[in-house]
Amino acid sequence: MTGAGSSHLDVSIMSGAGSALPAGQEKQAFGVYVHWPFCLSKCPYCDFNSHVRHAPVDEARFARAFEREIKTTAARMPRRQVSSIFLGGGTPSLMRPETVGAILDAIARHWPVADDVEVTLEANPTSVEATRFAGYRVAGVNRVSLGVQALDDASLKALGRLHTAREALDAVQIARQTFDRYSFDLIYARPDQTPRMWADELKTAIAEAAEHLSLYQLTIEPETPFFALHAQGKLKTPDETTARALYDVTQEVCAKAGLPAYEISNHARPGAECRHNLVYWRGEEYAGIGPGAHGRLDIGGVRHAIATEKRPETWLMRVESVGHGIITDDGLNSEERADEFLLMGLRLTEGIDPRRYQALSGRPLDPRRIALLRDEGAISIDESGRLRVTSAGFPVLDAVVADLAA
Repeated sequence: MTGAGSSHLDVSIMSGAGSALPAGQEKQAFGVYVHWPFCLSKCPYCDFNSHVRHAPVDEARFARAFEREIKTTAARMPRRQVSSIFLGGGTPSLMRPETVGAILDAIARHWPVADDVEVTLEANPTSVEATRFAGYRVAGVNRVSLGVQALDDASLKALGRLHTAREALDAVQIARQTFDRYSFDLIYARPDQTPRMWADELKTAIAEAAEHLSLYQLTIEPETPFFALHAQGKLKTPDETTARALYDVTQEVCAKAGLPAYEISNHARPGAECRHNLVYWRGEEYAGIGPGAHGRLDIGGVRHAIATEKRPETWLMRVESVGHGIITDDGLNSEERADEFLLMGLRLTEGIDPRRYQALSGRPLDPRRIALLRDEGAISIDESGRLRVTSAGFPVLDAVVADLAA
């Protein structure tokens, strides 16, 4: 593991289930996503599976349940070598380092783990949680993703965040000192935000970001407090023209600073991309562990779309009873799998190989639609035949994907 020292996970790799892959088996990227569903408070824009509990969470009990679900999942598809692990949420940085270590140890007991495995933990940039960073590193984490979201206090308050801009930057500095790799998120297209304001904020962020930034346009999601406020006219987001200008500023400022987009909302220096997220976007396999986690696993020659029970305590009791929290386990047909590959792969600036789409679906992409989109400047095709969405096409990506999939 990169720079992890004598971590829990390293010890487990040396002592446990990490036996070599069978001769001739091609190594494919395989990720494990672990969902910690608890937060200190619910942000008004968030529609993720996150829950606030006013009584202390029984971390030891949940850690045992995570291990049991890991064991059950590994039994269905053994001998995958784990190339990335992502602890998301919720707020994983509310976990004690010992709990994180126990989860990582369990993964290493039940699957082979690559020597250079990427282990990311999402963290809130509060001073309390930043004090745990050294413990997470000892546990085996080698990359953190910080939910900064904004770099001014008024916006942070409006977004329901519990940290200040100064606290966030201090946490980024601690992350820089503790981990070889770190990233942080920002939300733009916030109420009253102008392109100039965003450009200045983005330049400040890039000076702190080192290698990776995730930059998301604020979207108003159903069943969130922001949705109700927006519907009542009490929350005004930038109009379409301003939102497009904010997107263009994002691309220009980041590219000029050496952090070009490698995915529609993610920017990195070359080689610093989040390897775990690339597993999703490239249509590779990943296991989903924990309440409300999703997975994509190839079992018996069929791609399974798997989801677990969202409610934490219900998930917990289900795992303790039957060994897993799965409530959905659907085999995808060739058309569904190809459409998912197209939807995810075209988010990447590297694009897709149309031959893989044809292999999955049993039919090629429609050459007339390709020609039309290329004439419109929305896509390009390189000499090797790789199909990419252009910078002009990314702002209307949903329409491009729908056109190609039709």
